Amino acid sequence: MRNSVKKRALALTMAAAVAAGMLTGCCGSSSDSAEVSEAGSIVNTAGDGEKVLRFGCQNYGDGLVDPANQINAAWNCMRYGIGEALFKFNDSMETEGWLADSCEVSDDHLTWTIHLKDGIKFSDGCDMTASKVKESLDRLKADGPNGSSSPDKYLEYEAEITADDAANTITIRTKTAYTNLPGNLAYPVMAIVDVEHITDWNNGVIGTGPYVIEKFTDQVGYDLIANEHYREEVPYDKVELLYMGDATAKAMALKNGQVDLVENITNVSDIQDLQNDENFTVDIASGVRCGFSWINFNGVLGNDALRQAVLMGIDYDSICVSNLIGGLYTSGCSVLPSNLSYGYDTLNNPFAYNAERAKKLLDDAGIVDTNGDGIREMDGQNVVLDYVYYDNRLLKEFAQAHHQYLNEIGIEVNEREGSSDDQWSSLVAGDYDFNANNWTTVGNGDPTEYMANWYSKGTADFCGYVNAEYDELYEQLLTEMDEDARVKIITRLQQILIDDAAVLVDGYYNSSMIYSKNVGYAHIHTADYYWLSTEIVPAQ
Repeated sequence: MRNSVKKRALALTMAAAVAAGMLTGCCGSSSDSAEVSEAGSIVNTAGDGEKVLRFGCQNYGDGLVDPANQINAAWNCMRYGIGEALFKFNDSMETEGWLADSCEVSDDHLTWTIHLKDGIKFSDGCDMTASKVKESLDRLKADGPNGSSSPDKYLEYEAEITADDAANTITIRTKTAYTNLPGNLAYPVMAIVDVEHITDWNNGVIGTGPYVIEKFTDQVGYDLIANEHYREEVPYDKVELLYMGDATAKAMALKNGQVDLVENITNVSDIQDLQNDENFTVDIASGVRCGFSWINFNGVLGNDALRQAVLMGIDYDSICVSNLIGGLYTSGCSVLPSNLSYGYDTLNNPFAYNAERAKKLLDDAGIVDTNGDGIREMDGQNVVLDYVYYDNRLLKEFAQAHHQYLNEIGIEVNEREGSSDDQWSSLVAGDYDFNANNWTTVGNGDPTEYMANWYSKGTADFCGYVNAEYDELYEQLLTEMDEDARVKIITRLQQILIDDAAVLVDGYYNSSMIYSKNVGYAHIHTADYYWLSTEIVPAQ
C-alpha cells in the first residue's frame, strides 16, 4: 500500500525493562535462559560465546524511550529495537504490516478495521491482545505521564477505538477522514506498549521488539539483551548501545574496534576514509530528510527584501558538493526532497544564488552600511541574525557556511549552538531568526503533517508565517482523498513557500550506517526509524 489504502495494513509496538513481579504474574514465568535483575529487567545468563553488538549512536531526548513522553523518546524506542508498530515503511515509503497483517477501510475513510498478527507477545511474555493495543492507543490521549509527544498529529483524540479479542481486531472510527491511517499508525509515537505492566516510565517500556533494556546509564547509553519472547530468532544476545554525539568520535571508535556499528558519520573526510577502507562497509540510503531552517517572520526577517536577499546570498549548490558537506546532502530549493513524487521538477526558484543581485536588493530597500563597519543596518540597527542549531547531520557546517556567505553581502550572524532540546525550546519560544533542523518529510508516508509547519491556523507554525492561499490549500489537503489531486496541491504548497522566501533549505540528507567486518549485514532505511533490527546480524 502506498499513500492510498486498499485492503491491507501495518503496525507498531515497543519493548523494554520489566518489573520483577510482572514476569511471574498473569503472563507466566520466564524461561530458564533468563533471570530477573534487581531492577526488574530480564537478564541473559548466557556464558561464553554470547553474541554482542557494540553500536555507537547519537543521543536524542536524554535517552528516554517512552513514546508518550516526547517525539525523540518515541524514535529512540523504535530505533533501539525496543518497540515496533502496527505498521512500518519499506524503502519506497510504502506501508507494510508489522504487528498487524491486514486493514480494511470504509468508503468514507472514517472506519478502519485492523487485524493483528496472531501469536505476538510483549517482552514480558504477555500476549498482545486487541484490548492491550487499545489500551496503548488510549493512553496517548492523556499525553503520557511525563509529557506529550503530540499524538493528535497522527490520530485525533476524538477517535473511538474498540477491541475484539476473539477476532483479534481493533476498529478505529474517526471524525476526520484519513487518506492513509496505517501510515499515521506507523509513526513511532503510535508505538504499542503493554500499559498495564509498565513500572518505570522514564527508562522502560514493554513492547514487542527484538531487544529489551537491561541497564541504562545516563549520558552513556543502554545495555540491551535479546527478547526471549520475540517471534523470530534474535541475532545478538546483547547490544551495547553507546552514545557518541561527535561524528569523528564515531569514526575513531569504529576504526579502533570500540564499536562494530555506527549510524550517520557526517564528517566528510571520515566517511570517505571508511568508504575507501575494505575493512568497513558504508550503507547509504537515498534520503527523505530535509535540512532546513525555520525563518522567524516575527523578527527582522519579516522584511521581505531582507529575507529574499539572504536566500539569494547563499550558494547552496556549492556548499553541498564542497569538502564541507561532501555530497552527504543533495541541494534543492523546496522543503520536500527532489526524489519524492511531488512535482519538484516543475518548481521555479526566483531566489537562486546571485550575490550581486542580493546586494542590490538590499541597497534598494535601504538596508545599507552607513557607518563603514561592514554590517548593513535596518531601522538604525545592525542586521545580526540569530542562528540557532545543534551539531548533528551537518547542521553546524551549514550554519558556518551560511555565516560566511551572508558576511559577504553585509549581514552578520550570531551562531547559537546547543543541544537538540535547546534548538526545539528556542523554536517554540520564538527566540531565533534562523532555527536549523533536519526533518523526515514524509514521516507517516505523506508530507501533510510536515507541511503543517507553515499552516498559520495550526499549532505547528512556530515561525509566524501567514499566507492565505497556503492555508486554504492546506485545508483542502486535509480532506482530499484523490492521489493525483493531492500531488497537485502539495506541488503548489511548495511553490508558495519558495515564492515567499519562507524557508532556508540546506538540502536533502542521505542517511548512513557503517559497520566493521564483525557485522555480517546492516542497512539504513529510508525512514530512519529503524536502526537495531533482526536484519543486523553477526559475521559468520
